[in-house]
Amino acid sequence: MSHFFLMIIFSLLVSIVFTFLVHDNPKDQFRLGTRIFGGFVVSGLVLGWFFFLFPI
Repeated sequence: MSHFFLMIIFSLLVSIVFTFLVHDNPKDQFRLGTRIFGGFVVSGLVLGWFFFLFPI
């Protein structure tokens, strides 16, 4: 298992839980869930490349 796959699973599970906690309408749930999921994945990739280019 790669770190990327684990990040995808974590992002998916967290976005599902947050979505059900915040909205009741299925359309709003889907929209918020995709935004949260995309935000987690994009921010994880950006931070990963940032730390790769500028190691501590």
